[in-house]
Amino acid sequence: MSALRTAFLSQANSCEALDSPFMGRLLRVLAEHWPEDTRLAAKCATFAGDISPKGHSLPLRIAGGLHALVLQNKDAGLTAAYPPHHASDAALLEATLAALHTHDTFLTNWITHAPQTNEVRRSAVLIATAHLLTNHIGLPIKLSELGASAGLNLMFDQFHLAVGDGYGPQSPVTLSPSWTGPFPPQTDLTIANRRGVDLNPLNSADPDDALRLQSYLWADQEERLLRTQAAIALNTAELDQEDAITWLEHRLAAPKTDELHMIYSTVAWQYFPEERQNHGTALMDAAGAQATEATPLAWLSYEADDNTHGAALTLRLWPGNHTLHLGRADFHGRWVEWDAPTKLP
Repeated sequence: MSALRTAFLSQANSCEALDSPFMGRLLRVLAEHWPEDTRLAAKCATFAGDISPKGHSLPLRIAGGLHALVLQNKDAGLTAAYPPHHASDAALLEATLAALHTHDTFLTNWITHAPQTNEVRRSAVLIATAHLLTNHIGLPIKLSELGASAGLNLMFDQFHLAVGDGYGPQSPVTLSPSWTGPFPPQTDLTIANRRGVDLNPLNSADPDDALRLQSYLWADQEERLLRTQAAIALNTAELDQEDAITWLEHRLAAPKTDELHMIYSTVAWQYFPEERQNHGTALMDAAGAQATEATPLAWLSYEADDNTHGAALTLRLWPGNHTLHLGRADFHGRWVEWDAPTKLP
């Protein structure tokens, strides 16, 4: 079995597990009927590195390019085979093969860039954590997001979390995850500063970047597309294009008195090279050692671990160098298993 076919099938399983049967069908069609007579196929055959979902995610790049064609109405046959239409497997195969040949140049160029989904539902955990920290510390919050994509999750205080009695303002972006465990305390959040970093940040106000952002949402999950479009309309976050750890070092310098610095990543840290991860951890440890009651520091990790059941939610808090396990959450934010202590140390 070729590496690409294996990658297609692995990604199909992942998409089906994340409630996208259409993506499962599409990726299995590509696995079984991949045409070798295109420039796209030639580029894929020579793609360097790990092409699997845990690496460069080549199957998602290809699927994203096909979805971009649909979103732009550039291929009537492919659009007719995509949700909300219901096409047979034979019709989906015919439309996909035709699109791969007709739009060969577009798709070959498209896969140069890594997927960026900027899943807004992950903000449910950010909202809960910010309320927990505000209840404990009571200071305005400076936000720093590592691997921020288009910065949509830097705007979480503008979203509404519809669990318990509800958190945040009424908003066109409403998050309704399946929630188990206690609810976080209700507080009044004050975001003093928000900024993110990405190697290839997307400007959601730019039509081409907005297209790329939406193309990696799955065509049979319309609510994700609508939610992202609503978040794009609210987005005012500032982003920098830089190595995240180099940026972090500058961001940690000269902490402001009477301000909590909350640093976080959501399914991004795991893609940083090990050397950068180690350096970033050392920077956080050093900054934490200098933290005081007037300059507290929090580091939230929303990342995969060895448990295949969603992502681990881990909070480190200084002064005191406390490590708190807040629970687990779905990679797409569909559910949250909240296990945070009612009081922080």
